[in-house]
Amino acid sequence: MSGLNASLGYFLAIIGVSVVGRVFFARWRPRWTFLTEFVAAFALAACRLEVDTIAEVGQFAGALGPDVAITMLFISITVHAVIMQGVSGNPSVTLTGLLLKDTGVVSAVLAVSAQILGAYVALLVAGMYWQMELTDMHMIKNLMMFECSTSLRVSALQGVIAEALGALIFHLVYLVLQNRSQLLRIPICAVLLTFIAYA
Repeated sequence: MSGLNASLGYFLAIIGVSVVGRVFFARWRPRWTFLTEFVAAFALAACRLEVDTIAEVGQFAGALGPDVAITMLFISITVHAVIMQGVSGNPSVTLTGLLLKDTGVVSAVLAVSAQILGAYVALLVAGMYWQMELTDMHMIKNLMMFECSTSLRVSALQGVIAEALGALIFHLVYLVLQNRSQLLRIPICAVLLTFIAYA
């Protein structure tokens, strides 16, 4: 249970930092709205890295099964969607907006750059968190961090097809739900993203 408590504390800290960053950049610096994309990408990547830790080594080191990883992924996606309304944190969604001519080229380039930087900072923060080795799960992940291996359990062609199919399904559903109520859009997208990640 201590592994789950450490992970929950990590998630709460990431959410707290994200809320503060979102409020600061959205309200006090309206010209720097692309920095909200940085915060959104940071939150998504940081939470996803911890979910991956639970999924990869949680059952061996923390007695946390795949059900905990899926539940944490669903909760983090849902909380992200509620907190970061109007901000994607995802380069493919930003590029979709550019192709639909909802955003300009300069703002799209700034947003994608901020998203890549946010994901990189999330990797650095997660690495520092794992180095604290608060649980056995994080100690193992810290050791695995320096090892370069693929997490793909299928051939590269199957992986590309699965990613393309998942992205296509998500974007089609996203476009259909774009003008719907938040109460409908957030849970459907969260369930869909969780299912795609699990599949």
